Amino acid sequence: MSSSILAFLAVLLLTLTGCTSIPKGRSAIDTVTIRGSSKVEDSDIEERLATAETPKFLGMFRGVVFEYELYDRFVFQRDLARVERFYRARGFYDAHARAGRITRISENHVRVEVVVEEGKAIVVHSVALHGIESLSPRESRAVRRAIRKTLPDDQPFDEDKYKDAEIQVVRALTDRGFAYAKADRDASVDLVAHTADVSFTVTLGKKVQFGEVTYEGNGDIPLEPVKRALDINPGEPYSTADLDAAQQALLDLQVFSSVEIIPDLEHPETGKVPLHVKLEPSKLRTIKLGGGIEFDKIRSDVHLLFGWEHHNYLGGLRTLSVQFRPGLVFYPLRADNIVMPRDFLPMEKLRIELRQPGFLEARTSGFIRPEFNVIPFIPPIDTKYIDTAPVIGYAEAKTAVGVDRTFGKIYAALVQSVNVAYPFSYLGEKDDALRTLVISGPELITNLDLRDNRVHPHKGFYLGNNLQVAGGIFGGHASDIKIQPDARAYIPLPHKITLAMRLSVGFLFPFNYGEVVRNKLGEELDPKNNAQRAERTRDFQIMYFRGLFSGGSSSNRGYALRSIGPHAIVPFLNPDLASLQLDEPECASVNTAGLPQIPQPQCGIAVGGFTLWETSLEVRVPLSGPLSTAAFCDASDVSPQRVSFRLDRPHLSCGLGIRYDTPVGPIRLDLGYRIPGLQVLKDLTPQEKFEEGDPGDILGIPIAIAFGIGESF
Repeated sequence: MSSSILAFLAVLLLTLTGCTSIPKGRSAIDTVTIRGSSKVEDSDIEERLATAETPKFLGMFRGVVFEYELYDRFVFQRDLARVERFYRARGFYDAHARAGRITRISENHVRVEVVVEEGKAIVVHSVALHGIESLSPRESRAVRRAIRKTLPDDQPFDEDKYKDAEIQVVRALTDRGFAYAKADRDASVDLVAHTADVSFTVTLGKKVQFGEVTYEGNGDIPLEPVKRALDINPGEPYSTADLDAAQQALLDLQVFSSVEIIPDLEHPETGKVPLHVKLEPSKLRTIKLGGGIEFDKIRSDVHLLFGWEHHNYLGGLRTLSVQFRPGLVFYPLRADNIVMPRDFLPMEKLRIELRQPGFLEARTSGFIRPEFNVIPFIPPIDTKYIDTAPVIGYAEAKTAVGVDRTFGKIYAALVQSVNVAYPFSYLGEKDDALRTLVISGPELITNLDLRDNRVHPHKGFYLGNNLQVAGGIFGGHASDIKIQPDARAYIPLPHKITLAMRLSVGFLFPFNYGEVVRNKLGEELDPKNNAQRAERTRDFQIMYFRGLFSGGSSSNRGYALRSIGPHAIVPFLNPDLASLQLDEPECASVNTAGLPQIPQPQCGIAVGGFTLWETSLEVRVPLSGPLSTAAFCDASDVSPQRVSFRLDRPHLSCGLGIRYDTPVGPIRLDLGYRIPGLQVLKDLTPQEKFEEGDPGDILGIPIAIAFGIGESF
């Protein structure tokens, strides 16, 4: 070991052992454990304790960066009273908390245990509602539904839910025009029977309408598009739901940092409620500068990012945004091929978007989104072919025109896009069979987002779907229907741990391509058969843009991007490469005895499929400050047949990851390990092994490294 490394380790050791100290005569708290709590989460109890365990830096070191938490028996006694009060608020009136034990680990370190005796819970026996006799049946049902949802029968009498039920009763009424509605709550608790009888008395007031709307603070921002987005007119029935939707619509204009809509409830006799809208503008023009790197089994690259936005372009609160990402690919350097780059392949992505709010109607936005991209196509081929393989690229010109709208928690977008992809050669010769490809058709995107936080979801669920139609009356070379629904759920666990789950499926129904993938992958290859080459080239070229793939940082993290799916020898890379592959002993279609043989798995490249399923399970654990970690398992498969779920090919990978939180979301690094024996659960024929492909290793280990920004799902 060199002297410089020893010096570094010595400095590191001194840093980790000399940051903070424990005062003489005091004891640091190493752990705090709750015993006997089954009806209440331990983390909810621990959050209310002043007696807390000393946090660990990076989840490993105490006394580094963070001060020691010190034990105080008087503070601890008050904590026990807090625990009992917390239980009472959750309906456990008989609960008792006592110190289980204070264990001295060393001279100045202790472990604290709190033992809880929960007792029997007080449950809601009945809920009475008074003062709503004059409501219509529909209005009455809405009020009762709000109570049942918040305070169901035969559940523990939770004080927070009891108070929230009152709020929800009033909200159900103010949503329906009763701006002055009030509710009084009352509860009778029987400690012997362990029941609670709850009642709400409602004062309705009269139904009212919206009055005059005034504005403040718009500055240089024109009011006409603001009024259109607000979409509230005097004389319309009063509704707090409409006020919430209007506030969100103004924020969606992306020109205000805050929006407050204040109803004037001082004059009930008029039957009108004036509104005052307080606005705080944000910057109308922004510039973004950044960069990044990519290093995985597909490629290594470095790229820059330039962005510019104008949120009042030509007036009318139109948004014009430009994003340009130039970069260089260091070829053939990648995670499983550590060599000096011999070529630098330029690439770029240019995207421009013009968005018009209030298009067609007040809350709908229209947009046009042209793009021009130059991207190298570097398939995950075996490293032995990298130095001799040609590299093709695609120059893509895309245009998308569409509308989108938010309906509460539901988002929907309808987009018509046209993509023209021109193939060219970075290195080597381009196969003459490659043609410029045109793909055209509409896309419908919908999602329901009921997560508590979009960037760091801890609880809730998300449902999404993407429906695409290509070809037919919309033109282009590909004709198909593609459907990809997606479901995600987030379950909160103790200690702020999150259990995240995801299930996604995909279906592709091609009408004028795909015959090679479905039925001819095992066909013997003849490099001199131009008709066969042309058919395979067209099929694989369209599948590259329309096929279903799995693998990568937001998919199955034990595999490289787009590496799970049917594999084949792809002739359009270059006639020379196809011949080279077929001349190799393991890749030849005819052996030395002149008999047909099946190429080995490492000879193929993923070409996409028609049925996809993916599932992920992840446990996210906060460590310290912006740092967190995750343990995950991913499974997925892509079949070459329509509506064909191959559950005997789970491609199971598990691993660990680290996250560092930033304003744009967590930066994450995941390492996925492919579990031996759990990739394919049956014996495969030689042809099936070839079609399965070989994902390759890193340093002889069946792993993949995934890097990304934002949670994986």
